[in-house]
Amino acid sequence: MQSQAMNNQMISVVTGASGFVGSHVVDFLIEQGHEVRCIIRKSSSRKWLAEKNVKIYDCGLDDTNLMQEPLKDCDYVFHVAGLVKAKHDVDYYNGNVRPTINILKVLEAVNPGLKRLVVVSSQTAAGPSLLDRVTNEEDIPNPITRYGKSKREQEENVMQWSDKLPVTIVRPPAVYGERDTEIYLVFKTFKMGLMTKIGFNKKLISIIYVKDLVRGIFLAATNEKSKGQIYFISSNRYYNWDEIGNAISLAMGRDALRIRLPHFLVYGVAAVAELFSTFSSKAATFNIEKARDFVQEAWTCDYRKAEEEIGFITEISLEEGMKRTISWYKENKWL
Repeated sequence: MQSQAMNNQMISVVTGASGFVGSHVVDFLIEQGHEVRCIIRKSSSRKWLAEKNVKIYDCGLDDTNLMQEPLKDCDYVFHVAGLVKAKHDVDYYNGNVRPTINILKVLEAVNPGLKRLVVVSSQTAAGPSLLDRVTNEEDIPNPITRYGKSKREQEENVMQWSDKLPVTIVRPPAVYGERDTEIYLVFKTFKMGLMTKIGFNKKLISIIYVKDLVRGIFLAATNEKSKGQIYFISSNRYYNWDEIGNAISLAMGRDALRIRLPHFLVYGVAAVAELFSTFSSKAATFNIEKARDFVQEAWTCDYRKAEEEIGFITEISLEEGMKRTISWYKENKWL
């Protein structure tokens, strides 16, 4: 292969490249003509990377010596890998904070020419908002779960290196789209004829289609204004669950019975799930902390900083995004 200097091809590294968002970042970078290096664990599935023009490093993010080869002489690093559920606090640290510190240390040591490190955090690092006031990047973060706290700690470590490395943090809200396995459960339940809504009060959320998110991540990486900055990459509208249900119904071509679950019942279900998880080596998908997320009145974030500074606006409407997502699930026999 020709050297980068000869062919002027950008080199990008993606961590968590085998996952939902990470695999879409890989696809976008290939479309942009980048040479793509993927850092994954040995145990990671390569399903979404199969037959793609990428170089895979299955070294994970724990061994800083093995990480040097993929991180040396690259232009961009997109750190998407993370741990969303765990049983113990130390697992969140080991899944979200320590690997980020490892990346920062290796990049400082071996890559003085780095153009940008983009760290994909989460809206949960900022915490919930209010119905009448969206959260913006200037607000003091108030994460309410161990996952959110670990993502905030990740952010704090990244910003401590902003005088040594060109870093940018992006905070997505709820993300849906092809290959997702989390919000997919909402679609699966909807197809069975049921949609549950949490509580009896109005709730608002920010939500984004994965391909819009990936485009926003790339804009954050390639804009000089974004160095040392944090951005919410989000929809420019806020949705309640009836609007989301209507978009799903339109894409499905059918409706579902929509029932409301009181908050106490949500916590009860979570407690039972958490109890049963004590007999398993795996963390419960739905637990008390997830219930705490669900009962908040709003998870909305301000999109205007990203719009004004890096030119990001969503291009895919909720209805179109749901249509594309559900069509993909059907084509792949998930629904």
